[in-house]
Amino acid sequence: MEKPIVNGSHCHNQLWFIIRASFVFCLVLLCLDYSVLSGVKNGVFPLVSQSFSGSQKTHNATQLAAIDEISVPNPISSDAHRDFPFRENNYNITLANVTDPCSGKYIYVHRLPTRFNNGVLRDCRNLIKWFNMCPSLMNSGFGPKVVKPQGVLSRKNWFETNQFMLELIFHQRIKQYKCLTNDSSMASAVYVPFYAGLDVGRYLWGYNTSVRDSAAYGVADWLRKQHEWNRMFGQDHFFVAGRIAWDFRRQTNNESEWGSKLMNLPEFMNITMLSIESSSWSNEFAIPYPTYFHPLRNINVVHWQKRTRTRKRRYLFCFAGAPRPTMKGSIRGEIINQCLSAPNRTCKFLDCKAEGNKCDAPVEVIKVFRDCNFCLQPPGDSYTRRSTFDSIISGCIPVFFHPYSAYAQYIWYFPKNYTKYSVYIPQNDIKNGNVSINRVLLRFSEHRISEMRKEVVKLIPKVIYANPKSRFERFEDAIDIALKKVTERVNKVGKVMKEGKDPSVDFAAGNQWKLKLAGIVGDQALETLF
Repeated sequence: MEKPIVNGSHCHNQLWFIIRASFVFCLVLLCLDYSVLSGVKNGVFPLVSQSFSGSQKTHNATQLAAIDEISVPNPISSDAHRDFPFRENNYNITLANVTDPCSGKYIYVHRLPTRFNNGVLRDCRNLIKWFNMCPSLMNSGFGPKVVKPQGVLSRKNWFETNQFMLELIFHQRIKQYKCLTNDSSMASAVYVPFYAGLDVGRYLWGYNTSVRDSAAYGVADWLRKQHEWNRMFGQDHFFVAGRIAWDFRRQTNNESEWGSKLMNLPEFMNITMLSIESSSWSNEFAIPYPTYFHPLRNINVVHWQKRTRTRKRRYLFCFAGAPRPTMKGSIRGEIINQCLSAPNRTCKFLDCKAEGNKCDAPVEVIKVFRDCNFCLQPPGDSYTRRSTFDSIISGCIPVFFHPYSAYAQYIWYFPKNYTKYSVYIPQNDIKNGNVSINRVLLRFSEHRISEMRKEVVKLIPKVIYANPKSRFERFEDAIDIALKKVTERVNKVGKVMKEGKDPSVDFAAGNQWKLKLAGIVGDQALETLF
């Protein structure tokens, strides 16, 4: 007779114990991993604690309270958790793969005393001697909306924008920049919201040098006292100017000399300036003049691009402007004569000097440019013109007469091969009467014109200033590109410093025209421009 099995229930109990213990163990692991997941929810992520001195804590709290109008997102976006690889079975999260989408892109905004920006706007009736600029401050600096597009413009997104409003437009838009930070130690670049152009514009006529330079000295003194200055002594700082660089490059204290000496102050020699027209200095970069088109959505850009690309054009070329009879070497008079004497329906002239000047009316300007294959862009009071960008948003191929009008200026925006989107006719050929503009442009076949127009239309998103409320996904506008390039520049300077080299070498060097040109058109093409 076999012995009964006396330990069967005992084994059964052990098996249940193992199953229960395993279940509890897995549940604990799951809870632990869930705590990690919840920690990164909405872009918040457990970081190693850092110790700060009392003064640093106080300063950071002050900055957070000071920038009251700027919405600063989390350091890691709400979509960051999507980059975590999720492993089934063991619920393992690989935190090492998390990347900060704003790494190397953070920008800190200085809270300047209001007398250097918003305080200037309170004097809007005197910002420019001959105009009341108060209406231009509307709509974040875009000016009044175009109420009657007259079938020329699309129904929305067009404004009567003044070309000198760039400082306000940029300041309002940067408030929406996705990589702002209130912690300056995290920032790659520091934005100085100084309305330098609007300030000095009040004093360019009839004021002495002390008045013209007052704000420049004031900002320089204020910046030196901020702890952010000591990190790179201003080489990580940048500001935006809505006037040409020449207005800030006075060499002496002679009362008859033009402009302020802002960019010749030692502090500003270390700061990068973004302006509508640069000079030959290497710490200056040109960004587009504001145009009239400020779209809110991607689809607004796409529809306008299609409209300009497919438009049938009545004229070979056109010119919108006025002569400069008192300017030595100006070719505008000759250009106007050639336009007026061209065969019928070859050239359209919009006279900006005539009574009832229409050149500040968006509908009138775009109406002319949309009907022309080529738009003439000779220098005016300076090398560059806002008209260049009005022609681009109209799908009109720009014709330049001086390399400093575009090729040496907008190096962040225009293609290196300038023949793809523009025509170049040396101004000396016009001045000496050696060239017929009509004959030069007639050499371009319809196919070539069509291909060039496609390139011009591609530039439209790059040269516009989008509505501050916009969130372009498909395009980068002029400000997106400027911020990307300026942070790249600062990061490069930081790398030089880490290598133990002198970052000041060539940071603010003069007489860099040919170097700027070589960077955009190449060394071989450079020789053909002079």
